[in-house]
Amino acid sequence: MAEKIRLPFGTISIPERSKTIIIEVLESKRVSNGKYVREFEKGFAALLGVQEAVAVSSGTDADVLALSVLYDIGARRGDEVIVPALSFVATGNAVLHAGFTPVFVDIDRKTLNIDPGKIEKAITEKTVAIMPVHLMGKPAEMDTITHIAKKNGLSVIEDAAEAHGALYKGKNVGTIGDMGAFSLYIAHIITTIEGGIVTTNNSDFAEILRSLRSHGRACKCEQCVLNITSGYCARRFQGKDGEDIRFTFERVGYSSKMNELEAAVGIGNLDEYHTILEKRRNNLMYLLDKFKKFGSYLESIHEESFERIGPHAFPVIIQEGAHFTRNQLVNFLENRGIDTRNLFSSMPTQCNGFRFLGYKTGDFPNAEYIGNNGLHIGIHQDLGKEHIEYFLDVVEDFLSQKAGK
Repeated sequence: MAEKIRLPFGTISIPERSKTIIIEVLESKRVSNGKYVREFEKGFAALLGVQEAVAVSSGTDADVLALSVLYDIGARRGDEVIVPALSFVATGNAVLHAGFTPVFVDIDRKTLNIDPGKIEKAITEKTVAIMPVHLMGKPAEMDTITHIAKKNGLSVIEDAAEAHGALYKGKNVGTIGDMGAFSLYIAHIITTIEGGIVTTNNSDFAEILRSLRSHGRACKCEQCVLNITSGYCARRFQGKDGEDIRFTFERVGYSSKMNELEAAVGIGNLDEYHTILEKRRNNLMYLLDKFKKFGSYLESIHEESFERIGPHAFPVIIQEGAHFTRNQLVNFLENRGIDTRNLFSSMPTQCNGFRFLGYKTGDFPNAEYIGNNGLHIGIHQDLGKEHIEYFLDVVEDFLSQKAGK
């Protein structure tokens, strides 16, 4: 048995370039949404190969604002958005925060993603969008989803919160639908500590997003977009009758701007993206291969030939018929220094906040199974082969003890 070491769930990279920019920003006293947010947005868009990226204050806000764009193209409050039953709760919360009704669809247990074969049955005359989640960085079945959306006149918004670096048939996840929403929280490959970003090839959507993140503001001139509080607006007298359009609000908006300090961390992480991605991918692929030997008791996701999983974390699902519980495995791992997280829950039936929607236990058996039997561990760039081997040794020790009883 290997010597006990620690496997923390997450880490954060704050490169020297980020620290230099942070000092400059603090000395300038222009710390709100400004030129470095623009630089980060441009870098993120270039990395994914999209025309536009709009930075916001969280991954949840990225979902909310992307959904809220739909009002400008005909959606109404109370309309329906189809989402997978299994996800981090922010996915369902975002639909409600945006003023829509979430319609949940069960998942495929092997992919952890929405079951595309069950989507069409969930579509009604009030459906305006499908929001697939690329859970644990594994791409959802986007060909089928986009086909269903096109056939039914629906928008597709990808919840790519955990899917940095994921590819689906050669395309970056987050660039396949009408918009992609990424989280930039500390657990993710590209981080701004807190933060989120929406990607799109639709310049009109990007303009709406910039308005939405600043209370629905009409003025989008460079001064107001950068939120410089000098009192000057280059377009001040372009409004009707000399109206100060800095205080004209075209739509119901939010206060969701990213600040310069967060953007500085993001810029540094963009510089190190490929290095971080490679380290995480190496950890993930090694684990996926070696973990197969536990297949009688434990399962994980698999990478298909047409995809590349974004290496966010490593999911573990206890197989039916196993003679132990998730809590027993989690306690064993935690006692040996391996941090774990549950693999989320069935939002409509295992998260009390969604009870008012009227779903009942048993409506989403696959999501509920994962909610009861799934966990995940970190595979971040501060972990190396020795950490992965230690995790495998601990799992093997646990299974041998359980098998011996």
